Amino acid sequence: MYKDSTEAIEALKDKFHQFEAEIHKVIIGQDEVIRQVLTAIFSGGHVLLLGVPGLAKTLLVNTIARILGLKYKRIQFTPDLMPSDIIGSEILDENRKFKFIQGPIFANIILADEINRTPPKTQAALLEAMQEKAVTVSGVRYGLEEPFFVLATQNPIEQEGTYPLPEAQLDRFMFNVVLDYPGFEEELRIASTTEHSDVELKRILNAKEILYFQDLIRKHMPVSDTVLNFAVRVAFRTRPGTQMAHPWADKYLNWGAGPRASQFLILAAKANAGLNGKFSPDIEDVKAVALPILRHRIIPNYRAQAEGLTVEDIITEIIKNESIY
Repeated sequence: MYKDSTEAIEALKDKFHQFEAEIHKVIIGQDEVIRQVLTAIFSGGHVLLLGVPGLAKTLLVNTIARILGLKYKRIQFTPDLMPSDIIGSEILDENRKFKFIQGPIFANIILADEINRTPPKTQAALLEAMQEKAVTVSGVRYGLEEPFFVLATQNPIEQEGTYPLPEAQLDRFMFNVVLDYPGFEEELRIASTTEHSDVELKRILNAKEILYFQDLIRKHMPVSDTVLNFAVRVAFRTRPGTQMAHPWADKYLNWGAGPRASQFLILAAKANAGLNGKFSPDIEDVKAVALPILRHRIIPNYRAQAEGLTVEDIITEIIKNESIY
């Protein structure tokens, strides 16, 4: 597709900027959120979007799907949703033979809207597909078409009648991206767009190109020992009660990040470097992705809550501490 890695990285950077420009035809602001979601897509990871209603979470996912030109399905999670409603089921056809009818999971981009509103059994059906990129029905394994991304949304305010995801299942999401309120100037622009307008979006990438760039990032971007050591030490420093634990981890955390965090820190740092046109990640790239990767992998204790410390505060302190260099 490209003659060498240099040309491919330049193309990736260019595609990213084109992608951003197209998204901003529809989405006002949220620059950091858009970058994090695209970083996860080029890394081949899944994203949990956390934000109050009205912050364009669903619109963002829908816009990304339109720009990519991939098969897109939205699943509205409700308390009565069954696993078969997601993965599909077998029916008897006219010849009295069982026939598998595919569920909405058979798409390239899945929007799992309000994932915490459905019981654990149904959540597990989706999360298994995310991990295996396949589903099993009546002993038969059905592979999912790649690229395959799950972008799940969750409302952090309304918790009545919800089923929070266990930490082990949260760990399968590469990024936990928090959407905040827009700034005043941005909201002025949002408020002025009340008339209906069907924005025409250009397709920037196709499935073949996405898979190519994912392979480029995974296999053809070297990582120095310094960066590798930094990423692993960041994960280690979050683990209370261990030899390398950061003082804040011992003081404020019940649990730290597992080995998957180290893998994702390196993979996402490589993607972040590629989007900036760099051929290898540096420590700043690791720092740039640390917050969304670690946010849902560490568990603060009551002392942190009593002192008003957030997960973000703890991660920021661990990353900036000089002893991890």
